[in-house]
Amino acid sequence: MTAESANSILPRLKINTALATRILTGFIRDSITKAGMARAVIGLSGGIDSAVAAYLSAQALGAENVLALRMPYRTSSAESLSDAEAVIEDLGLAHQTVSISEMADPLIERFPEMSALRKGNIMARLRMTALYDQSMAWGGLVMGTSNKTEFLLGYSTIYGDSGVALHPIADLYKYQVRQMARYLGLPKSILDKPPSADLWVGQTDEDELGFTYNQADQVLFLLVDERYTVAEVAEEGFDRAFVDRIWERVKANHYKRTMPNIAKLSKRSIGHDFLYLRDYTGRAGRV
Repeated sequence: MTAESANSILPRLKINTALATRILTGFIRDSITKAGMARAVIGLSGGIDSAVAAYLSAQALGAENVLALRMPYRTSSAESLSDAEAVIEDLGLAHQTVSISEMADPLIERFPEMSALRKGNIMARLRMTALYDQSMAWGGLVMGTSNKTEFLLGYSTIYGDSGVALHPIADLYKYQVRQMARYLGLPKSILDKPPSADLWVGQTDEDELGFTYNQADQVLFLLVDERYTVAEVAEEGFDRAFVDRIWERVKANHYKRTMPNIAKLSKRSIGHDFLYLRDYTGRAGRV
């Protein structure tokens, strides 16, 4: 990637943060109201994505209607807990801390050869289990905290961080999430920290991915939003091998961005022809 390509693409990723805030808070309010509820449950990792989702949720529903869960594993960093606490205090959220160590360790210890990635997937799914338990107890929907970059690259866990009721920031690239974070006034410690899922000691998103979010965002913006071909993106000054690598990840992880495929037999199959309710009247029930 050349400096010229970065200079030309990044400004096009800038958004009207005030307008985006109005749209996203309206989306949250509308989605939860249609489900017959008034509350939300959100997992706070101490990172920028979950913090932005929490600030938007508090604006949309009122801080008293948002329950924040901190769900550390024994290797989680102290900074993650303190940064999540800063968000809780700043917004005045109801909150709980639920350790997942006692839940995760029996399965992890059963397979001594288990990779860090497998352990991370277990942690992500146990956190979602805790969130849905509190969703039922609290009477609110589980709020997603994943961004568009992660979704497109497949940097998520099925039935883990992707298994939520609604996604308020999943149409914002990481670069745009950072813009929203500055606009919403997140604590400086969160704005300045390297992105990390905090799944193991020293883990960072960009080290694990092998490239920076800014690099990925520019290529993804051209491929997805602008509908460029791989060759056309390379002509903008990006390394062709890197563009190919990004596009292969997008294609390979498409299954993570859709509901499980349903084999079609009838005239109106869920996910094919029966896509929405014409008379949408929400009612509370199982979550």
